[in-house]
Amino acid sequence: MDDAPADTSGDADHVASGAGPARLTDVARHAGVSVATVSRALSRPEMVTAATRDLVQSAVRATGYRVNQAARNLRKQRTGAVVALVPNLGNPFFARILAGMGAELARAGYDLLVGDTMEEGGRHRALARFLDPSRADGIILLDGQVTADDLAALPDAPPVIMACEWIDDAGLPRVVLDNALGTELAARHLVDLGHRRIGWIGGPPANVLHLARCRGLERVLGHLPSGYPGDFSVASGARAARIWLGEPVDTRATAILSFSDEMAAGFVGEVSRAGVSIPADVSVVGFDGIDWVAHLPVPLTTVHQPKRELGRRAAEFIIRRIAGVQLPAEDVLQPDLIIRASTGRAPR
Repeated sequence: MDDAPADTSGDADHVASGAGPARLTDVARHAGVSVATVSRALSRPEMVTAATRDLVQSAVRATGYRVNQAARNLRKQRTGAVVALVPNLGNPFFARILAGMGAELARAGYDLLVGDTMEEGGRHRALARFLDPSRADGIILLDGQVTADDLAALPDAPPVIMACEWIDDAGLPRVVLDNALGTELAARHLVDLGHRRIGWIGGPPANVLHLARCRGLERVLGHLPSGYPGDFSVASGARAARIWLGEPVDTRATAILSFSDEMAAGFVGEVSRAGVSIPADVSVVGFDGIDWVAHLPVPLTTVHQPKRELGRRAAEFIIRRIAGVQLPAEDVLQPDLIIRASTGRAPR
C-alpha cells in the first residue's frame, strides 16, 4: 500500500519555492495522501505506484515545492555530483558525449562536473583533484592514458567507470564503441571502390583506440599497410599530408583512412591547397562523426560514433555503480559508416 500514517521527518529535505511556505504537508494535502507517501514518492519513487507518483508530482508543481538537495546529500553523505574526466576539452568530439551524460545524470538528481586530465600539472594532478569522495560520488574516466598504477595511488577514490577509452589491466567497467568494426567498415568501403593502396593516419602508438582501429584495418586487408603517425589532431593530419605529397604519385596511397575526423580534415586541407582533387586523386575517410565535417568543401565520409548515446549509457553505468549494482565488464556500441563526397572510385 502506498499510503501510511503521517511522518514529517522528511520536511528538512524541502524548502519553499516562491512566496508561499510550501512544505511536505501542503503537498500531501493537495494530493490527498499522507506525508510519508509524498516523501517516498520524491525520494524512492520505485516504492509507490505510477499513479501515486503522478499525483504527487502534480501536487509538487501546484504548490511550488522543491527538494533541498544539499540537505539531503549531507544527510546521506553524498555530494550529488559525478565528475567526467576528459583528455582534451578543446576536442569537439566530447561535446555530445558530455551532453548525453549530463541529461541522464540530471534525471537521476546528479550534477555533472567536468575536468581536463591534460590541464597544466599533468594527469596525476588532475586525478588527485577529482578522484576524491568529497568532490564526487562517482567518476567517468574518458582518458585511456591514465594507468592502473595512477588509480591505485588513490585508494579512497569514489566508484570509477570508463567511457570511450579504457585501461586494459584496470578491471573497470566500460562503455565503448566497437572501434575495430568501425575501421573494418571504412576499409571494406574503400576496397569496394577499387582501392588497393590504402594508407592510414593513426593515433599515439600505445593508445587503445589506435590499436583497436589498426586491428579492424588488418582484418580487411590481411595485413597492416604503411601508415602515417598522428595524435588525433588537425595538425598531425596536415603533417601526414605533407609526407603523402612527397611520395611518388604512382605508388602512394589512393585512399587514406584517418583514425579521427580532425586528422582527416587536416589532411584534406593540406592536399587541397597543393591542387590535389578529392576524391578524384585520393579518397579520404575520417572517424568519429563530428558534426562540422559534413560541412567541409568536400563533405567527409566518416565512421560515426553514437556519441550522445554513449554518454547516456556511461551515466547509467556510474549511477548503477554508485548504487552498488554489479555491472557487466563492458557495454559495446556499434558504429555506422556515413558515406559522403570525400570517397570515390580508385583512380586508374
